[in-house]
Amino acid sequence: MDKEPLYVRIAFTLEKQIRSGGWKIGEKLPSLRTICTEYGVSMNTSIQAYLELERKGMIESRPKSGFFVSNSCQYRLTIPTISQPSPLAGLLDTEALIKKVHDSLVDPSMINLSVGIPDERLLPVAKLNKELVNAMRSLQGSGTAYEDTQGNLKLRKNIARWAFAWEGGLTAEDIVSTSGAINALFYCLMATTKHGDTIAVESPAYFGILQLAKSLGLKIMELPTHPITGIEPDALKKVLPKINACVLVSNFSNPLGSCMPEENKIAVVRMLTEQGIPLIEDDLYGDLYFGTARPKPCKAFDSEGIVLWCGSMSKTLAPGYRVGWVAPGKFKEQVIQLKLTHAISSTSITQEVIANFLENGRYENHLRSMRRTLQGNCLNFIRTIGENFPKNTKVNRPQGGFTLWLEMDKKKDTSVLYDKALRHRISIAPGRIFTLQNQFQNCLRLNYGSIWNESVKQALEKLGHLVKGMR
Repeated sequence: MDKEPLYVRIAFTLEKQIRSGGWKIGEKLPSLRTICTEYGVSMNTSIQAYLELERKGMIESRPKSGFFVSNSCQYRLTIPTISQPSPLAGLLDTEALIKKVHDSLVDPSMINLSVGIPDERLLPVAKLNKELVNAMRSLQGSGTAYEDTQGNLKLRKNIARWAFAWEGGLTAEDIVSTSGAINALFYCLMATTKHGDTIAVESPAYFGILQLAKSLGLKIMELPTHPITGIEPDALKKVLPKINACVLVSNFSNPLGSCMPEENKIAVVRMLTEQGIPLIEDDLYGDLYFGTARPKPCKAFDSEGIVLWCGSMSKTLAPGYRVGWVAPGKFKEQVIQLKLTHAISSTSITQEVIANFLENGRYENHLRSMRRTLQGNCLNFIRTIGENFPKNTKVNRPQGGFTLWLEMDKKKDTSVLYDKALRHRISIAPGRIFTLQNQFQNCLRLNYGSIWNESVKQALEKLGHLVKGMR
């Protein structure tokens, strides 16, 4: 938190006071001069702090009157229920629906609320372009040569250095670069399972993980999952004799947005270690936290090398660069051999670009700005949903990441809603694609990684109108 600008720290303090009830809805906040005096800051810093709160929808300004706690800042919608999947492996086929959702991405006229990637306007494109030129100048053959199979050394060093933020204790030798996180997950599943094995996943789970596991002939057991705290450790304990591996998105899961408490992560790693069951951890969203510190991944509590920690820059820097990695623990040699067999090496030039960008503090500066934007977007989405969707709509409360998970009346079918929304040039992700069981038909995922503007606001209002009109 000390690295944050002073106005952000003041805004964060006031936000906590508002959320705890210290300031009531409609109550007038201290004047700008009072903030200057109380915090010993300039008028400009006070103004920036209030603008930050206004951007998040926490307060509103009234001409000649001052700043007041917004009526909508504490709009309370119930959180979704804990999932209760069947203890049997799922068989439902959702590939046709997933393809429909992905096909809408190529249409520039579409308001994309479906796929969990950042709007390109949130990315440092100009700086990446500059590093692209530098990479062509510095790399052998301007980047046309093969990299070492384990991956670009500079990239691996910087990923290991970045992991010190969560006390990772990794070195460049612990890391293997991949073509994005899904490629890392593929190598991990190949290294730890065989055809016919059973893996445990969250429910709902990212559809890419479900598709990947199915393509490898694996059985999938979905676990009960809380929308705030993630999988239930006791539920995992019950199925340990039946599973060969576990795949979790422990920090700000996709699509539910849950973040496992540290004690749960420790418990999960301990029980899997005792049984010799590998944990494949997808930590794509860990850097996109809204609090004061990055949550640790399960890998931070792994003493025996059973956690295969996967990540990428697809959600924070450059989705199209396909730069990812895995710290595979005791499965390192198997992963390197699989990469050699399936890819020989990763793309030289994009690895070099990302490696260069990770140096000199630029990545942290970019993340600070991105996190503030995403948190503001999240609050704006929740407020607009509360004002326009049916009153019994349930919404998660993510503390990071990109996604909102909505649960509606059981009679609402979001696959039908998807087709209705598409006719209005709005793309959503129906809940049914995040499971292989007969569940979540009344749920949907929304991506708030766009730029908040009037078009997005109107799209959400239209969605609420469409939901209300469904019989």
